Amino acid sequence: MDPDSESVPAAQEVDGSVMEGGGQILRVAAALSCITGAAVNISKVRAGRSSPGLRHGGWNQRPQIWTHQTKHLSGLQLVSDLCGGVLQGANIGSTDVRLTPGKIRSGSYTADTQTAGSVCLLLQVALPCALFTDASSQFCLKGGTNAEMAPQIDYTLKVFKPVLEKFGVHFDCDIRMRGYYPKGGGEVSVTVNPLKQLQPVTMIERGNITKIHGRAHVAGVLPYKLAKDMSAAAVRTIRKEIKDLYINIQALQEKDKACGSGNGIIIIAESSTGCLFAGSALGKKGVYADKVGIEAAEMLLRNIRHNGCVDEFLQDQLIIFMAAAKGTSRIRTGAVTLHTQTAIHVAEQLTEAKFTITKCEDELSSSVTFIIECQGSGVDNLNL
Repeated sequence: MDPDSESVPAAQEVDGSVMEGGGQILRVAAALSCITGAAVNISKVRAGRSSPGLRHGGWNQRPQIWTHQTKHLSGLQLVSDLCGGVLQGANIGSTDVRLTPGKIRSGSYTADTQTAGSVCLLLQVALPCALFTDASSQFCLKGGTNAEMAPQIDYTLKVFKPVLEKFGVHFDCDIRMRGYYPKGGGEVSVTVNPLKQLQPVTMIERGNITKIHGRAHVAGVLPYKLAKDMSAAAVRTIRKEIKDLYINIQALQEKDKACGSGNGIIIIAESSTGCLFAGSALGKKGVYADKVGIEAAEMLLRNIRHNGCVDEFLQDQLIIFMAAAKGTSRIRTGAVTLHTQTAIHVAEQLTEAKFTITKCEDELSSSVTFIIECQGSGVDNLNL
């Protein structure tokens, strides 16, 4: 028998190819490993993707691939730094990653995707961990602030952050520089305060939509008219369905606080019970500004038609907090996404949390909603 084998703790095995089969499994598993102190072995990483594993596929291939995988690597490295962990297999091309966590430590951390990889996804993996340290932590996160296939920083600030406050989570986020695809170069500065325990959350009554507002922005060489066109097209689209609310979507030119050129829009709806929903879109080469505005407006409308209390993008981001909270959380949603089902699968595997999903038919409207209920595992911050 290997004399060292006794000192190596058995790792929880997580199959990285199940369900959504992407970077989300990595993020949830790594964060929960850090929080619970249990080692985790993630196999078949991103097996379902066109470029499996943690690899950038060389500079001669599509830059998105490089973006995606460097963000996974930088996210894993960030969690490992936070908990003084040992990371094995975290290199380009790897399909098996093992994290053996140590003690979570507060401090100042920097993570750089070196591309337009999303700073919001870096925050998603680091934030839950930083809540269980002994003091507040500072993060300097570099990459894309408004990137495809990830929440925009505006979403993180205007929707994710206020809803997380219901769990007792407090963090500050300052956008130092916006970064767009493909150049990146964005930077945000985040301060996270620790807590003793996460509180459970109940969000089952949506109430009425009381307010719709947003921002359409252009940066770099793009003309201000694009922002106005995105805003006007979005307002027109929402007006067709919601006639009685004042809709305020500001058109903005980002002067000094943007790296490279880009444009985007985010529209937020607030309800009488404090629920928040968003629709957003980013401009792409050759796509008319009107089309970008309409895309964001249609996304928002789709998310407020179902009468749930969170939109399709917030669902899966809340699972890890529900799983770690002490007590029972209940959240009403529209159709449960594959991302959410995947997060639940990993959370149940790595914690004592138990989730149930109940379908609710509403006799008054044709909409079907679901209640995601979680008996949280009640993680205690032993460092505080």
